[in-house]
Amino acid sequence: MIDVERTDFVSVPVADLQRSKAFYGETLGLRPNPASDESYPEFETGNLTISLREDPGAARGGISIALRVQDVDDARGRLEAGGVAFDTETFDTGVCHVAFFRDPDGNALALHRRYAPHGDGSPS
Repeated sequence: MIDVERTDFVSVPVADLQRSKAFYGETLGLRPNPASDESYPEFETGNLTISLREDPGAARGGISIALRVQDVDDARGRLEAGGVAFDTETFDTGVCHVAFFRDPDGNALALHRRYAPHGDGSPS
């Protein structure tokens, strides 16, 4: 067994690096990591780095990343106005609000906001 402290990054396979850089940086508005290599661009979310890797032969849709936002409906409206299509209606799980969509390569993403406290009573 190992003692994992946290997850540092998620590597996302993409077919077209430039298209994906525009999607993650401009459409989603994630902050690019200026120290990342041009061949492996990284975007910061505050607690996790999303690292893009060009791999035209990789299977798509094999990962899912939930992006915490202040208001799921507001963020969804902004993305829809920019041409992003959602897979589902926004729904309430009884613990959080969530809406699923995909990046240009079919990788699953979600807008997410937990409103219920965690099982240990800590805030969402």
